[in-house]
Amino acid sequence: MTIHIPEVQLNDGVKAPAIGFGTAWIRGAKGVESLKTAMDLGYRLIDSAFNYENEGVVGEAVRQSGVPREELFITSKLPGRHHKYDEAVKTIEESLYRAGLDYYDLYLIHWPNPKVNLYVEAWQALIDARQKGLIRSIGVSNFLPEHLDRLVQETGVVPSMNQIELHPFYQQAEQRACHLTHGIVTESWSPLGRGTELLEHEQLRAIAEAHGKSVSQIVLRWHVQLGALPIPRSQSVEHQRENIDIFSFELSKEEMKAISELPSTGPLWNQDPAEYEEF
Repeated sequence: MTIHIPEVQLNDGVKAPAIGFGTAWIRGAKGVESLKTAMDLGYRLIDSAFNYENEGVVGEAVRQSGVPREELFITSKLPGRHHKYDEAVKTIEESLYRAGLDYYDLYLIHWPNPKVNLYVEAWQALIDARQKGLIRSIGVSNFLPEHLDRLVQETGVVPSMNQIELHPFYQQAEQRACHLTHGIVTESWSPLGRGTELLEHEQLRAIAEAHGKSVSQIVLRWHVQLGALPIPRSQSVEHQRENIDIFSFELSKEEMKAISELPSTGPLWNQDPAEYEEF
C-alpha cells in the first residue's frame, strides 16, 4: 500500500514531501531494488549526493520505478572540492549526466568547506543553474548561521533548505531558530541518530508504547511536528514502511516537550575541515 505524504512549501514556492529517503551507502543493483521498494511504499523525496557515488543508481531506480518523474523530488549535492564557479557548474551538469535526468528538484552545497572559503562562488553557480532550468530549488547542507548570513548578504538569495544533523540527542535549537528567521526549511540527516542508543531510550519507548508505535516512528514524528523534514535511510522493507507511516497520529505538547528536553550528546559528525575537506 502506497502511503500519502503531506507536502512542505519552500521559500521559493517549490513543494517538497514532508519526509524523504536517504541513500548514503546505497549502491549497485541492490540499491536500485531498495529504492524501487521505497518508491512503491510512497517515498517521493530521494536524497543523494555526488560524493555518495550513487546518482546513477538513483536515476536507474527512477526509470524502473514506473513513478512519473514529475511526482518525484530528487536531490543531489555539490562536494566541497568543487566550489570554484566553473567546477561547480560542470559538477552539476555531471551529476545530471550520471543520473540520466534533465533536472534536479533540489541541489545542495554539501558543506561550506570554510578552509577553502569559496562557498559563495559555489552558491552563485547554483543560482545560475536554477535559472537555466537544471535545478528547481537550491539549498545547502551543514551550513552554520554565519555561512547562511553571508550567502544572503552577498547574493540576496536565501537557500530553500539547510540539511543538518538533527535528532533528539542533538537538537540544534539555535541553528533551527536561524532557519526560521530566514524562512529556510530544516532537513534532518541522521534523524534517528546512529546505533541503538536513541532507539532504546526509556522515555522514548514509553511514548512509543502509549501510541502503539515504534520508537523510530515517534522520533520521526517529532521531527515533522518540530517543522523539520527527516530523511531516514534503510534497506529493510519493514523499516522503510515503518519510517514512512508517521502521519496517522500526533504527539501531544507534553510528549514533544519531553523529547525536546532530552540531554544532548553532541554531534555525530566532526566538522574538522582537515578531515572532511572533500565533503
